Amino acid sequence: MDFKYFSMNGELLPIKQAVVPLSNVEYQYGFGVYENIRVNNGIPYFLKDHLVRLEESARIIGLEHNFDERFVEKSIDELIGKNGAGTYNLKILLIGGKEPSLNILCLNPLFPDKKLYTEGAAFITYEYERPLPHAKTLNMLQSYLAYKKAREVGAYDALLINAKGCITEGTRTNFFSLQDRTLVSPPESEILLGVTRSAVLKVAKEAGFSLEERDMSFSEATKSDGAFVTSTSSKIVPVRSIDGQAFGAIPEALKELMRAFDAFLSSCSGKLRRSGEY
Repeated sequence: MDFKYFSMNGELLPIKQAVVPLSNVEYQYGFGVYENIRVNNGIPYFLKDHLVRLEESARIIGLEHNFDERFVEKSIDELIGKNGAGTYNLKILLIGGKEPSLNILCLNPLFPDKKLYTEGAAFITYEYERPLPHAKTLNMLQSYLAYKKAREVGAYDALLINAKGCITEGTRTNFFSLQDRTLVSPPESEILLGVTRSAVLKVAKEAGFSLEERDMSFSEATKSDGAFVTSTSSKIVPVRSIDGQAFGAIPEALKELMRAFDAFLSSCSGKLRRSGEY
């Protein structure tokens, strides 16, 4: 889609004005937080959950601002109304400083190749752990370098390895391994709490899967029945290999979870939880 407008501090402006001055020290140093929200037929999916995380990210790094949730929702509604319905991503950039700015723009998503859902994706590992794992900040240099290295060798993404030698997350994805009908996740204290991850866990619980949180070494992960990653644009992508060590065929339990999640997305009307569940 060709998007003609974006939102800056609640004002709709031509997209050609969506620029950040080179002199903006806060942007230079990554003093900002962001969210990516999937829009389908004009509906921003899991909007409340994304805005809760945006505010939590800002709190963690000490970014003070006056943009409350209602203001952000109104800005998003107006931007979607101006650019039209369709399937795309919304990117929210909240940049700190003496005069914080809230920028919202529409982007065409980069969807994974469809064959990755049936064949799985290749991953590499990269030694790095984010200093503030619960904050989705603009300070993404190491994640960028890890992702760049993955793409250079034809991999889908890089899985980050912490100081204990355990897998934590992807550069833009959450990671799970699968043992029978148990999802094994790295400890939530050490990862970004992805919104799609939360939605997948909700669907998994309703489908009879269980969750186990614990450290997961590379060797343990590659010996599991299977593994997958989650993200806003990719939903659930099976892992085919990690550092060249291949998994077997995609487990039937994972295929079941993928079908259940697709069904949930088709029926949830963009809401992760029913009214009153927060």
